[in-house]
Amino acid sequence: MTDLSTSIEDVPADWAGHGGRGLTSTIVAAEVEPTCHPLGKNNKLVFAPGLLSGTTAANSGRLSCGAKSPLTGTIKEANAGGTSAQMLARLGVKAIIIEGMPEGDTWYNLHLSEDSITINEETELIGKGNFAVAEAVENRFTKKTGVITIGPAGEMKLAAANISVKDPDSKMRSNGRGGLGAVMGSKKIKFISVAETTRKVEIAEPEAFKTANRAFAKALIDNPISQALGQYGTNVLVNIINEAGALPTKNFTTGQFEGHEKISGETMHDTIVARGGKPSHNCHPGCVIKCSQVFNGPDKQYRTSGFEYESIWALGADCCVDDLDYVAEADNLMDDIGVDSIEIPVAFGVAMEAGVLEFGDGAGICRMLKEDIAKGTPLGRIIGNGAGSVGRAFGVTRVPVVKNQAIPAYDPRAIKGIGITYATSTQGADHTMGYTIATNILGVGGSVDPLTHEGQVELSRNLQIATAAIDSTGMCLFIAFAALDDATCLPSLIDMLNARFGIALTADDVVSLGQYILKTERAFNQAAGFTNLDDRLPEFFAEEPIAPHNVVWDMSGEEIDTFWNF
Repeated sequence: MTDLSTSIEDVPADWAGHGGRGLTSTIVAAEVEPTCHPLGKNNKLVFAPGLLSGTTAANSGRLSCGAKSPLTGTIKEANAGGTSAQMLARLGVKAIIIEGMPEGDTWYNLHLSEDSITINEETELIGKGNFAVAEAVENRFTKKTGVITIGPAGEMKLAAANISVKDPDSKMRSNGRGGLGAVMGSKKIKFISVAETTRKVEIAEPEAFKTANRAFAKALIDNPISQALGQYGTNVLVNIINEAGALPTKNFTTGQFEGHEKISGETMHDTIVARGGKPSHNCHPGCVIKCSQVFNGPDKQYRTSGFEYESIWALGADCCVDDLDYVAEADNLMDDIGVDSIEIPVAFGVAMEAGVLEFGDGAGICRMLKEDIAKGTPLGRIIGNGAGSVGRAFGVTRVPVVKNQAIPAYDPRAIKGIGITYATSTQGADHTMGYTIATNILGVGGSVDPLTHEGQVELSRNLQIATAAIDSTGMCLFIAFAALDDATCLPSLIDMLNARFGIALTADDVVSLGQYILKTERAFNQAAGFTNLDDRLPEFFAEEPIAPHNVVWDMSGEEIDTFWNF
């Protein structure tokens, strides 16, 4: 972006075996100075489809994005559904690397087609929300053009700004965490458009690939948790986690929410059906789980889609809003503004503790999203820079963050495995890095008591290694439920990789890939100045018992540090 030049290069041999997160983290670790300013010219922004993206493999439509995070200061990867990963793979794009930054105030867009990538000056869409960008790009090109975009938050370089990817219904899916939208904004890129193509991804062994994909898809479809996700969405977890006493409520002061039924997946499902929405829906072509949905308002008009548990928990229980319509309105506003729908609601919870709003004020949240965050007022920028920013500005000490990133929807005092994941993740608190809820709460892949110390570090370690590998394939994380419980699932996935490339990977190779990714990310962070003392939860978790179990976070630093013994 410094001299507005583009080039198309062959993939270096050392990178050829990587995709998705494995490739973004490899490139960032190799080419970004760990101590650089995340919003300066020396950071790089990398997009990479997964190893199976663009094929017919079920659930393989995730796009990874990586850089040094302006929120955490660590290496970062975030992935999202939508159509762009599959389209980039079919164009033959292994990765897009964006480096440098322009000197002036001119904004640009990038356009990828079958034979070129071009940088074009952009004037029409600066300051516009993500939905307007998607509509305008479709009008310029075609309805099926892929769109990767930032909203006003990314333009303002807010630390909670995300990068949004257009889905099959022209709505938004988000590379949500870590402020990568601010990095794209620092490069003065408003959006990236991806042209339609009739090209197909070359499969080395087509028949073997088809056979493996059939077995893989069957394992996903037959899995009972996949089926529950397809019926109630990820929000099926509200009642489950509330019953477990681990639903963080009122800025993490208790583990159960009195209004949980009003915001539950079951209530959401019934509301969607009554209002003529879609209770089951896919975020990218080829998904067989279909945990997304389309939520309509009381007027039976569109309000939001991809209405996720973490967003509903954060706006609902953590901010004590028990009205799904306010939660849906806020969710839609965050999609349009382009902010992380975990970071921003948790920031609102901290702001409520500071007295900026009353707990339960759903209307106030929506108003501040529109009038403050979207417009970049001083208060809007404080909230838009995340939960840690709010805590520092207002002198709040109960600030649920690790490495400055907001803790998601599971209280680590009551589910200790997820606490290990939050503490040790290379990218700040993030449940998706090692989703121990599967085993701690849902009994998938065995059972580990969530309230004891025993087995938690090993559980988190194994899941973080597996997740890093899954994030490299372009697969949705939710394949993990079938992979942990169905003996045919993981072998089928490996068979697909082998048939796609004509190689002979084993399960041990997949484990080695996951270990390599974690160690590569950790080495970057260490070079940036992070130590084992950054792998800790905020002290209030150890000091304030959480009801109903009245437990604290009591995993010692020595226990946490054993995570890296591999």
